[in-house]
Parts: sequence; structure tokens; C-alpha cells
Amino acid sequence: MHPDKTRIVPFEKPRGGANGSGTPGTFDFLGFTFFWTRTLKGSWRLGMKTRKARLWRALEALGDWCRSHRHEPLKEQHAALSRRIRGHFQYFGVNGNMRSLEQLLHGARRLWRKWLERRSQRGRMTWERFNAYLKAFPLPEPRICVQIWATTP
Repeated sequence: MHPDKTRIVPFEKPRGGANGSGTPGTFDFLGFTFFWTRTLKGSWRLGMKTRKARLWRALEALGDWCRSHRHEPLKEQHAALSRRIRGHFQYFGVNGNMRSLEQLLHGARRLWRKWLERRSQRGRMTWERFNAYLKAFPLPEPRICVQIWATTP
């Protein structure tokens, strides 16, 4: 193992009582941020969410793609955007990460509308008009593809 790329990170279950006085640590690995969270029953479990920098990088890549392909037909744009979004959901779609997936979808909708609006100097792409496009060409909904914390039957 390379000493510059390998380190030991202090990451243990918080020791605090009911108020959680112990500060839980986090670490980033493979595009995820790992952290301690409480279950509904009050015990601690490991949680995963998309790393913030990775989410921003994905949104930036979607924006660059929308800008460079904004004059293509809507059907082709929709197919390519859907593939990119679905691929992100398949990698980052682990249980407990739904909020990050929804953030990506919301950002993708905003970016697509922004670059569709800049296709013409005449027509404005209002949200009502864009929502009509989304009914005809819906983007994939976020979904959990991998159940990491599933209970055994």
C-alpha cells in the first residue's frame, strides 16, 4: 500500500448517551460519505450518501452536456440525459441516499430547462412549458438499486 494514499481514520460508533454527546466522524470513499446515523429504534448504524464534491461534479458534467447539445431534437436530448441520470442512480442508488438522488434529479431538470431556454431568442422556456415537455419526455425517477442495510428474513 502506498503511504500517501492509505491512512487510518478514526471512525467508531459514537459513545454518547441518549443526547448523542459524542461527535460521530465521517470519511469519504468511492464517491460516498460514510457517517453514523440513528435507526428508528434508536441504535447506531452506518449511513452512506453521495459525496458533495461528486454530486457537484455530476451536475457540472450534466450542465456541460446540455450546453453543448442544446440544439439537438428533444427526443435525442431526453434519451441521452436519461441514460446519464439512470447511470448515476445505478451507482449511487443505495438505501439512505435518496435525498442526494433527488438533488441530482432536481439539478438536472433545472439545467435542462436553462439550456433549452437559451436555444432561441424568441420564445421563453417558462416552467409551465417545460413541465409540459417533462410530461412528454419524463426523466427517470430516483430509485434505490442496492439494499445494503436490508434485514434478513
